[in-house]
Amino acid sequence: MSPLRRSQLLKGTTELLILSVLEDEPHHGYEIAQLIRDRGVGLALSESALYPALHRLEARGALSGSWEEGRGGPRRRYYTLTESGRGLLVDARREWDRFVTEVGSVAAGAPRTVTEVRSA
Repeated sequence: MSPLRRSQLLKGTTELLILSVLEDEPHHGYEIAQLIRDRGVGLALSESALYPALHRLEARGALSGSWEEGRGGPRRRYYTLTESGRGLLVDARREWDRFVTEVGSVAAGAPRTVTEVRSA
């Protein structure tokens, strides 16, 4: 797959990826990017995509951020998933599952009726 196509697919999943890695504990931006890379086996989210998405999610109330002193380095902004963010994550996962199923059906060539699609 060309890098352009992969980057286009990644754009639509950025918020889901961020919310998912923050589900269990707070992390700062660099950690979030590393966790996505580690869990995604090389899936790389650029800083130019990560930080604007973090700011959008925080502005929407899905994340709360706080500055903390770094260990021997500069202070860092840690992001925590809020209750609203947890609800957003549940919805995003549900939508992702539906999207994967629908794309898989088309890619596999499996025909579906209009009624089946509407009831999904």
